[in-house]
Amino acid sequence: MPPAFPERAAWGTAQSLRAWQEQALRAYFGSDGQQPGPRDFLTVATPGAGKTTFALRLARELLERRIVAGVTIICPTEHLKRQWAESAARVGIKIDPEFQNAQGRAGKDFDGIAVTYATVAARPALHRNRTEARKTLVIFDEVHHAGDGLSWGDAVREAFEPATRRLALSGTPFRTDINPIPFVQYEEGPDGIRRSRADYTYGYGPALADGVVRPVIFLAYAGAMRWRTRAGDEITATLGEPLTQDQMSQAWRAALDPKGDWIQQVLAAADRRLTELRRAIPDAGGLVIATDHEAARAYAKMLRAVTGQGATIVLSDDPTASKKIKQFSDSEDRWMVAVRMVSEGVDIPRLAVGVYATSTSTPLFFAQAIGRFVRARKRGETASVFLPSVPTLMGHAAEMETERDHVLDRPVREDGLDDDLLAEANRERDAPDDVIGEELAFETVEASATFDRVLYDGGEFGMHAEPGSAEEEEYLGIPGLLEPEQVSALLRKRQAEQIAKDRKRKTGDPRADRAADRTAAEDLAALRKELQGLVGAWNHRTGQPHGVIHNDLRRSCGGPAIAQASAEDIRKRIAKIREWATKRRS
Repeated sequence: MPPAFPERAAWGTAQSLRAWQEQALRAYFGSDGQQPGPRDFLTVATPGAGKTTFALRLARELLERRIVAGVTIICPTEHLKRQWAESAARVGIKIDPEFQNAQGRAGKDFDGIAVTYATVAARPALHRNRTEARKTLVIFDEVHHAGDGLSWGDAVREAFEPATRRLALSGTPFRTDINPIPFVQYEEGPDGIRRSRADYTYGYGPALADGVVRPVIFLAYAGAMRWRTRAGDEITATLGEPLTQDQMSQAWRAALDPKGDWIQQVLAAADRRLTELRRAIPDAGGLVIATDHEAARAYAKMLRAVTGQGATIVLSDDPTASKKIKQFSDSEDRWMVAVRMVSEGVDIPRLAVGVYATSTSTPLFFAQAIGRFVRARKRGETASVFLPSVPTLMGHAAEMETERDHVLDRPVREDGLDDDLLAEANRERDAPDDVIGEELAFETVEASATFDRVLYDGGEFGMHAEPGSAEEEEYLGIPGLLEPEQVSALLRKRQAEQIAKDRKRKTGDPRADRAADRTAAEDLAALRKELQGLVGAWNHRTGQPHGVIHNDLRRSCGGPAIAQASAEDIRKRIAKIREWATKRRS
């Protein structure tokens, strides 16, 4: 390491710099560590990798070299201002997290301030004057928020255009709109589309390989839903089966409804998983991310009934929210229930189990939420996240390792339709709280959960099982300390055993070929993936929703829903959709 970078990181942030942090500093200051560094620098690093440590180490260097004389940190939330200030204080940088626009200037005892994007947008001229008054490093935490609206983007640009140095940080996929993010560089590719260019990128895949983050096991739950419309009609659907957009929205809403049994059964399963993890990680904690305040309070009551202990409730309008988060982080309490506000940036390293009980389905929010569970403290820790079996969420879970740049331009098809925008619109409509209107108002009559499958490292494992069954317990009881490859091996083994038991029950033949069982399990996952790809292609060609296509295939070929379908059932459907494609071409 060059002499400019001490062997140890700034005290209080890490025992030593991680390899990626050293590389990022070299990318900034040059291989010899002596360059002054660029004016703008964008670092994209997966949640839990240590962006705060890197940013504060860089800030310390710039202050010591007198390249800058002050620091301004821009955060998405009030809680993160205080979190940044506490981390900065441990490295000798005094940041005022209570700065208000009415003050005009920071106190002389501080090296800088931490404010929210909303605070800057309220008085950009004030912050421009502050930036012009002395050489300033501006750190944009989760910089995509600067593109939340054209007015916010304009305000950020006006306020910090005079800055001596600007460091932009992001830990999640960039936004899906086309609002340019201030101070982010865009480059035009061979296809004529401009995409954001990061100066240093450290994705989830490399971080997992380095042991910097935990592997995430997703446990998906399906189930039978029944609800009554405002007109008095009762509708039944099964979450996990192909459904229309409206059916999926209402079934998802019924699953999350505290009046039904689905969420109670999933919370009980998640608590059993937490108990298993606490055998190896004694202080492991769980987080339920709820849609609204009413649901959050109801879920907390359910957890008290399950565990005999109260859960910490964090609501966005609670003035003591930051204090509650810190207290929970420092304790060994089992559960926290929150509405959105801990989905991004909040650092609670002991979180190991999550329940995604919210109707928000965008890739950005999903990545932020899962980022709360991936921070590794020691080698071998795993994280477990419980999800409804909703195609949108299953897709996000399968794409955990995907790295995305911000796309500023959209390709325009000759027929005037934009596949990406249509797909994104469909994803948005999947969310229950996006379906508002008298025609879809309903009352949950029944909602019960069924263990569906496990998603891990791009693969699917497990078969349908009832809550509390031995089959479900085999997955809830996965040890809490395992290397990523050990997780994969154990999941394959348990699925093979399940398939063997299922065959034995059906045929009465105890001589099951275990090797064949493993192959069958892998084939089933591959066939499901192949069918989903063909259904997606047919959707692009015909405009038919995915659920409609699956239902048509099921009517044509017979057999159960895709989640319960055998390999032979799926092969028939693959052949049928290929037949449709051939006839359409002819």
